[in-house]
Amino acid sequence: MKNSKDTTLTLATFFILVVAFYVLGYWLIYRMGQATPLMLSVGAATLVTCLLRKRKLSSLGWQWGKWKHQRTSYLLPLIIALISYLIIWAFGFGEFYNAEFLSSQKESYNLSHWNDISILIFHFGLIATVSFFVSIPSILGEEIGWRGFLVPELAKTMSFTGVGLVSGFVWALFHWPLIILGLYGNDVTPLYYQLFVFSVFITATGIIMAYFRIKTNSLWPAVIYHASSNIFIQKLFTPITVTNSNSAWYIDEFGAVIAFVATCVALYFLRKGNAEFKFVRT
Repeated sequence: MKNSKDTTLTLATFFILVVAFYVLGYWLIYRMGQATPLMLSVGAATLVTCLLRKRKLSSLGWQWGKWKHQRTSYLLPLIIALISYLIIWAFGFGEFYNAEFLSSQKESYNLSHWNDISILIFHFGLIATVSFFVSIPSILGEEIGWRGFLVPELAKTMSFTGVGLVSGFVWALFHWPLIILGLYGNDVTPLYYQLFVFSVFITATGIIMAYFRIKTNSLWPAVIYHASSNIFIQKLFTPITVTNSNSAWYIDEFGAVIAFVATCVALYFLRKGNAEFKFVRT
């Protein structure tokens, strides 16, 4: 009972601090013109929580773990995105490929003499490596909170189903103010649709990442998964897709297809996690 109360108080402290630092991070968005302060606000809240509640920073999962889990965490978001967009292209929710996007990339890379296939391969290679690594610091600032701290803290009093759903949905709620205020999302589908579909996708993603956090006792698979998902959806598959009047309902992180595919994968990991992890409740 004592440990349960300690966990409850620690989680309450964390959530209060997340809100406080979130407000500061949101204010800084308009001053810096980027989302990095908001992402780092979660990490700041985590560090202060650890200090106040006497949690060791080593408990956040800094060890690297096995390479096979890191590879899986990198490739799985790519596979989910690829399957999703193959469905999108096959059913006419969008078309492959956006020649205007590739033309703009040729100019951006100063490779105007290259053909479309060459520039697509070059773009893929660049975002899969350079863009991926550049995104790591800000994503790490967020992930030390959600997966580094929140997931193992929730695991002290919840089943894996609870851990995955709660940590994933809290992560989705973190984005809601940005969507509601029009800073994130699209201007085509209704707000309620964007909030719902995005929350389904992010909660499903959170379940998968929670599995790897507990399986490996490391936060790095979550960092890699998060970065990989962002990069391949936002910088490759969505911009390479030719959209039509109905596309916004199906593509990107606010469309139904990728939310559906991610949920199917999450159900597999949910079952797997419940079979593998037997938490000791206090």
